Amino acid sequence: MKLQFDNRFLAELPGDPETDNVCRQVANACWSRVAPTAVAKPTLGAISAEVAAAIGIDQAGWESPLFAQVFGGNGLLPGMDPYAVRYGGHQFGNWAGQLGDGRAITLGEVVHEESRWVLQLKGAGPTPYSRHADGRAVLRSSIREFLCSEAMHHLGVPTTRALSLVLTGDEILRDMFYDGHPKMEPGAIVCRAAPSFIRFGNFEILAARRETELLEQLVMFTIRRDFPELGEPDRSVVPAWLMDVARRTAEMVIHWMRVGFVHGVMNTDNMSILGLTIDYGPYGWLEDYDPNWTPNTTDAMGKRYRYGAQPDVAAWNLRALLQAVLPLLGSVEEAQSVLDSYIGLVQTGLGRMMADKLGIDALEGEDDQALVNDLWVLLGQAETDMTIFHRALAQVPVTGATDDALLGPLLAAHYSPDGLTPEHRAATLAWVRRYTARVRQVGIPDAQRRAAMDAVNPKYVLRNYLAQQAIDKAEEGDFSLVHEVLDVMRHPYDEQPGREAYAEKRPEWARDRPGCSMLSCSS
Repeated sequence: MKLQFDNRFLAELPGDPETDNVCRQVANACWSRVAPTAVAKPTLGAISAEVAAAIGIDQAGWESPLFAQVFGGNGLLPGMDPYAVRYGGHQFGNWAGQLGDGRAITLGEVVHEESRWVLQLKGAGPTPYSRHADGRAVLRSSIREFLCSEAMHHLGVPTTRALSLVLTGDEILRDMFYDGHPKMEPGAIVCRAAPSFIRFGNFEILAARRETELLEQLVMFTIRRDFPELGEPDRSVVPAWLMDVARRTAEMVIHWMRVGFVHGVMNTDNMSILGLTIDYGPYGWLEDYDPNWTPNTTDAMGKRYRYGAQPDVAAWNLRALLQAVLPLLGSVEEAQSVLDSYIGLVQTGLGRMMADKLGIDALEGEDDQALVNDLWVLLGQAETDMTIFHRALAQVPVTGATDDALLGPLLAAHYSPDGLTPEHRAATLAWVRRYTARVRQVGIPDAQRRAAMDAVNPKYVLRNYLAQQAIDKAEEGDFSLVHEVLDVMRHPYDEQPGREAYAEKRPEWARDRPGCSMLSCSS
């Protein structure tokens, strides 16, 4: 197993001169050198064959004993030079100071077939940024990150990827809900991969500490390595770079809204400069449609990171980034233009996204906007699964249909279809008739409309109860469901006969079960 490493982050940016792995405040550096801590018995639990191929590892490579040793933290390949990255961030709207890679250790940057992949172990032991934590991760959170990284990619959502899930053979003490009930849990390590793991917080910490020269150095490095299409960087390129960051961020959030994904902890240190979904912690998918839902127990009261607020939170985070790099811009007006661009892109993009989900050409005028707004009201009035509803809407006949034929495909999306009131049925039927009339205006063949809608409205998403079922089996030593769920999520827009159970509504037993409804930031 040979990989080609080109560790530019280390080579081109200054590091922490202190080499002892002790928790500390770091100054005038972008990274600290630290090695993974060895584990008892690394064993491969799951692999993404697609990611392995992308970085140059074939099946013989990941099936070799060396693979689990390396990606379990017990060894290094030639060219690996591990380190942890320094950054700060705003958490729940408040400046948190230095944060950094507290349980992530970068192994290096792999170059394969003209692509660059930064490989990072999550859960490989403490770093100088661990804030007195153990730097480890447990199996349940590692399975959730592994599966969701790959599920999001196949949904077409910009995301970091997951190469492997390795069991450590160690037990980790965790209090899942911070409620005084800790227990020992099996440990695991995910190797995640991305072209870059640079975050908004990498720039914020340098601005907060007034390390302006290093801030400029990091900006120029980021443009040079991660945005090469912008050309050789100098200060004149910075506005164009920020415009691209705003565009990528807008596209990411619009995709989240399209598939019903809720990140759960949109702190600025969890915002990728490449517009990639990063740091899968207390995430979730909308089960019943509720724009005020957040899966994060820490956010249960304030609901700052609820589903419906995600576009606005991303704008807040982008404003924090702009504030950090303001010394490199010519004026405040340039920063405002970037923010205005993001807002415009989101407004336009959300409209385009909803038109695609409804199978119409575009949202035009007040009638179309009312059609969308009234749909959200309907979905919120009765417990309705958003994913199933939009998928079923494609099957509604648009001509010559009876009331039963119009409502029939949609009933499966309701959690209590037999309990729908006559008033709600009548309101839904009235909306469907407005919708089918609008579709007829478009004039495309119905089969073409259905295919187009099915291409943007997934049938399969990584519902929390599916991930929890896979976790339950894996904790008993059976990874078959992890592999099965991963395979289903590779084709989220296909019908996949025989696998319909993976597209079902949340079962009643999962409504309030930990891991299926609410989650914490606990690893």
